[in-house]
Amino acid sequence: MNLLRIPGFFLALLRAILVLPPIAIFVLGYIILTSLRIVKHNAKNAYKLRRMYIRLIIPILGIRIEKEGEPHNEPALYLCNHRSFSDPVILLRYLDAYVIAKAEVADYPFLNKGAELTGIIYVKRDSKDSRKATRKAFVDTVKNGLNVLVYPEGTTNDQLRTMPYRPGTFVEAAENDLPVVPVTLEYKTKWDMWKDRGLFQQFFYQYWKLTTPVKLKFGKAYQSDDFKYLQESCENWTNETIAEMHKGWGSHFSKAKIEA
Repeated sequence: MNLLRIPGFFLALLRAILVLPPIAIFVLGYIILTSLRIVKHNAKNAYKLRRMYIRLIIPILGIRIEKEGEPHNEPALYLCNHRSFSDPVILLRYLDAYVIAKAEVADYPFLNKGAELTGIIYVKRDSKDSRKATRKAFVDTVKNGLNVLVYPEGTTNDQLRTMPYRPGTFVEAAENDLPVVPVTLEYKTKWDMWKDRGLFQQFFYQYWKLTTPVKLKFGKAYQSDDFKYLQESCENWTNETIAEMHKGWGSHFSKAKIEA
């Protein structure tokens, strides 16, 4: 065992203690304020709540973000590659959006309520009806003037390129004339990749380090009635950006993953 992991375990434990309880505090505080009608519950105020929490925990977790580009100036679908549970935390620091997430998130106490208050669309990926309802929900959300964040790989991926993007999102975007904006989010080390571990196990696996370097880049908006064009454009741009990001870092991944 790497001896650095021993103090690292206690660092991760301290971070968990500092990061998790505030979820309950923020959620309960917001519910009380909206119940007393001191604060009106709407997307603007819910996004403020989320950003306040994110600004609090990013320094605690030691996340260091190098950002390039800005969100689109009109409501859009944002499509990001998926590395770890902390991806939305990092991206939503700069973007106000509803997040499409797997239905299992609803099983986490307080986290689920916070997500529901601040904007989430659940999907059961193994259910055709659920996927159909989710597509309708995100189309309606964008048409109503709000952004939506989608992870078109469908799960986390630890290779230095994306898995094939699933076509459903792009079909709906093409049919409903919605702009799609690709986003790339990359971590520097293998410790940040989430695969075959539970949520809390991954937290300790990922945040034992002093810092977590991250690169984030917003691409341009694509709009077309050809879903294959949208799919290929976003996937290709993301893979090119992943390669550029790791060249700039000097990769800490294994040779096998670099060549994948």
